[in-house]
Amino acid sequence: MQSPSANSADKSPTELPTDLLELTQAIEALPIEHRIKLLPSLRRVTQSSVRRRRILCLVQEALGQLRLDMKYLVFDLEATKRERDEFLEKLTQRGDDLDQ
Repeated sequence: MQSPSANSADKSPTELPTDLLELTQAIEALPIEHRIKLLPSLRRVTQSSVRRRRILCLVQEALGQLRLDMKYLVFDLEATKRERDEFLEKLTQRGDDLDQ
C-alpha cells in the first residue's frame, strides 16, 4: 500500500487536491453574492496549486535524471579505475621484463 504522499505524487500536474475540490464545491453552493467575492481568490489558489504541482513534477523528473546520470558516472569511474590498474600492471610487467 502506498503512502498518501506517494499517491499524490502520481497524480497529473493539473489534477487538483481533494481539499481544493471540496472547497470549490462548497463555494459553488454559496449564494451568488458570496461566490462572486470568493471566486477570484479560489482561482488564484487553484492556479498556484497547479503551478506548484507542475514544478514538483519537474523537480522529481530532474532528480530522477540526476540519479541516472550519477549511476553512469560511477560506472565510468569504476571502468576507468580498472583500465588504469590494468595499464599499470602491464607497465610494471614490461618494466620487469626489460630489467631481465
